Amino acid sequence: MYHQEKDMQWQCLSFDQLTTHQLYDLLKLRCDVFVVEQDCAYPELDDHDRQAGTHHLLGYQGNTLVAYLRLLPAGTTYDAVSIGRVVTAPVARGKGIGNQLLEQGIAMTEQLWPGETIEIGAQSHLQHYYQRYGFEAYSEEYLEDGIPHIDMRLTK
Repeated sequence: MYHQEKDMQWQCLSFDQLTTHQLYDLLKLRCDVFVVEQDCAYPELDDHDRQAGTHHLLGYQGNTLVAYLRLLPAGTTYDAVSIGRVVTAPVARGKGIGNQLLEQGIAMTEQLWPGETIEIGAQSHLQHYYQRYGFEAYSEEYLEDGIPHIDMRLTK
């Protein structure tokens, strides 16, 4: 699936639809931000990327991947459908691209799994950001890979 918005081009692809360059770009962006920038050693390659039903939402400016998230079918990481690995490149921050990414992710989730509840494991400092999109916290804060998180859900 392909969609263009302003200077962003969005693609939502299954693992098998990804080119080797797209796969490299998304893994590099995730590692650059989650492992290097956030100084967090964790199992980035968790086999969920290639699981049947998983989709990857890629946001490009020109040929550069600047935004990404993955959409996971129910039963993968949560009982419900989930959105994870939400990330924007440092050069793209402060320009509303993160908002576009989440809006696209929620819309794509609705296309793939109409009417389904969406669950996320949000970094705690982003709780208010996700609340603006209708997500509500349903867990106590917990540490995941050394970073405080909270489980949140968006019920349709």
